[in-house]
Amino acid sequence: MSRKGLITGPGLDRFADEAILLLRLYLGVFLVWGVWDNVTSAARMGEFQGFLAALGCPFPAVAAPVSVYAQLLIGVLLVPGLLARWAGLLLAVNFLVAVTLLATGLEAHGEAVAREVFGPMMCVLAGLVLATHGPGRWSADARLGRG
Repeated sequence: MSRKGLITGPGLDRFADEAILLLRLYLGVFLVWGVWDNVTSAARMGEFQGFLAALGCPFPAVAAPVSVYAQLLIGVLLVPGLLARWAGLLLAVNFLVAVTLLATGLEAHGEAVAREVFGPMMCVLAGLVLATHGPGRWSADARLGRG
């Protein structure tokens, strides 16, 4: 199809910034909501630490809070679109570690991997999109001239 086709033409391209905005808002709020219990409860952080230990994560007592607070920071940055490229890169790295740990742990127990790593892998891919394409026009970065 030519560059002026339905998918690549000006028809859908004009909504690219809005699509990135929705991605940032949904993902950012989801990340904050998803780790808030670990931030506010030592017991929940301990459960996450145990989960990481069961997956064979090295230094789970360090990895758990690092992952939780990284996700919190990423979410807080993505909502307004502040330092969004860096947040996207950090998101991709954090969840690539999660995918690796999950895949290794599940394979060791003879469990299916593809379904279990789908969510974390989508976070890796969303992070790469944000890191490479930026936060869009509707962002703090764009307002500050860092789009």
